[in-house]
Amino acid sequence: MSPPLPGPLAHLAPLLDHYGYLAVGVLVFLDNCVVPVPGQTILVLAAVYAGAGQLSLPALLLVAVLAAVAGDTLAYVLGRTGGLAAVHRWGRYVRLTPERMARAESFFRRRGALVVTGARFVDGLRQTNGLIAGTTEMPWRRFLPANVLGAALWAGVWTAVGYFAGSNIDTLYREAVRYQVLLFAVLAALALLLLVRTWLRRRHRPPRDAAGRIPHQSGDGAPTENHSDDSDNDNNGNGRGSGRS
Repeated sequence: MSPPLPGPLAHLAPLLDHYGYLAVGVLVFLDNCVVPVPGQTILVLAAVYAGAGQLSLPALLLVAVLAAVAGDTLAYVLGRTGGLAAVHRWGRYVRLTPERMARAESFFRRRGALVVTGARFVDGLRQTNGLIAGTTEMPWRRFLPANVLGAALWAGVWTAVGYFAGSNIDTLYREAVRYQVLLFAVLAALALLLLVRTWLRRRHRPPRDAAGRIPHQSGDGAPTENHSDDSDNDNNGNGRGSGRS
């Protein structure tokens, strides 16, 4: 028999009692595919059940990992096939300009694998990282390993929390969620610092002409020299010379 459950876990207990692994699979799948449902919460609850001998721990881990990978993969496919067109059509209404989209693509080319791997531990990113990766056209060969690794780490951590917590699940779950909120706050602060840094760099960047060159520069980027004085001197000299002749 499972120990007394805190509020969010107790509310999902009837669903898990009736549908077992299916409930875990469906909610975890949706939670990793844009839809904000309590997939993480039901995973912890199912792990509590496994600790009490009511579910199989290996089967639970397998269902959770497969569902998380499948959900993130579907979100990636949706982003890859229709996300970019939606950005071009509707992005201006949410200030998602082509320039900002280009910067997002550049960021995912450099750091996309790390984002996809760790995103599941942050609410909001867990639901959308696959969609963002697909929209920014992150290569499939980089997305898939990060997706599988992230799913395995996420499912393993939260399953361990529920399985080993036992009668302390209430306190442990609340503490884990609190630290997850702190992690989100840290990531949000880092993102804000990056935005401010980018804004400051763009603000202090020298102005460019229509051809994209900094004024007083030649096409190869080298500063142009002012030869007008030399030319005037040469012309004056030639003029004096011709007058004497």
